[in-house]
Amino acid sequence: MHVRASLPHVNGIPAAQVAFLSRFGFDAEQHRRWQAEVAAGRLGKASNLCTDPLAAPPAGALASLPPAGSAAARELERVGRDALARGELGVVVLNGGMATRFGGVVKGVVPVLGERRSFLGLVIEDARRITRLCGGKVPLFLMNSFATDAPTKAHFAAHGQFGLQPGQLEHFTQFIALRLTRQGELFLLGNGEPSPYGPGHGDFPAAFRTAGCLQRFQQGGGKYLLVRNVDNLGARIDPVILGHHIMSRCRATVELAPKVKGDVGGAPYLYRGRTQLIEGLRFPPGFDPDIVPVFNTNTLWFDAAAIDRDFALGKYYVEKTVEGRTAVQVEHLIGELTAHLPTSFLQVPRSGADTRFLPVKTPEDLTAITAEIEALYGRQPAAH
Repeated sequence: MHVRASLPHVNGIPAAQVAFLSRFGFDAEQHRRWQAEVAAGRLGKASNLCTDPLAAPPAGALASLPPAGSAAARELERVGRDALARGELGVVVLNGGMATRFGGVVKGVVPVLGERRSFLGLVIEDARRITRLCGGKVPLFLMNSFATDAPTKAHFAAHGQFGLQPGQLEHFTQFIALRLTRQGELFLLGNGEPSPYGPGHGDFPAAFRTAGCLQRFQQGGGKYLLVRNVDNLGARIDPVILGHHIMSRCRATVELAPKVKGDVGGAPYLYRGRTQLIEGLRFPPGFDPDIVPVFNTNTLWFDAAAIDRDFALGKYYVEKTVEGRTAVQVEHLIGELTAHLPTSFLQVPRSGADTRFLPVKTPEDLTAITAEIEALYGRQPAAH
């Protein structure tokens, strides 16, 4: 994606913002289309909704891991460990967004178990844990946004790149878009400037390819990618789950956690003949999402080769409150890749020592689950 030369004269975008927008892959033509579609009412809350019936997945569509210690589990672990020893797994951390829920501080750099053991610091500890366990090296990729890129890089510089080997870590950025009004006009902040945002984690495959990360990963022998949210501290590298992904012969694996009362989020449903992730903003009126007892944790595993192409992801209309006014964002969803790729939907634990879902959305969450975090990562970092 590139900014066209005429950008300073399009839709009231100031010339001073051109260089900034260009750095993060602003697509002026896409912006024009979204403006027109919002203005005409073709893009709105109603256009988000599924138009065909949603049903529970058929029997057997949701997989489970074999019991721990069983011969089947040991075989999956062997397959996963062998792939890790060969350096075939990379980890992509979704570290974008607008840095708002932690009082304007970029969440990835927030101390979790001490200054050095930030959210991102724990990602690195996990990669080292796996290297000690299996050998090999785990390449790390951070998908930052325009709002998190500089603070994230400064965090790594301040900690000596956390001792990572040269080339083990790459930063790349999701794209950038500009908010609109409900009428499709450019949304302007109180200072008269447009309001940028990151148009969703669905940017991942295109941004990863555009930055050259996918090609370099594959050229280095990489075959599989674990994609996870920066704030899900349960989404650690697991040889058994990697083994499951490989042995499933699917191109994607989605981790699903059991639902509890109050959970809001997408889940796998049968839609247009295919089991795929459907997020809540697509549910039609009156639909009961609890026909499926699990939900999407946004932890996904991919064959790297499978994302080396363009995907026609949906455009979803989202309203946000900015400076006390309603602003419109158009977003893409990473889970919609399951509508394009053969996918294994894997049920994983939500509690206990094997939990795969330990999200931290607010500072209060962090305080509440400190003991669980320490149980997973230890009170002190392991020596390396």
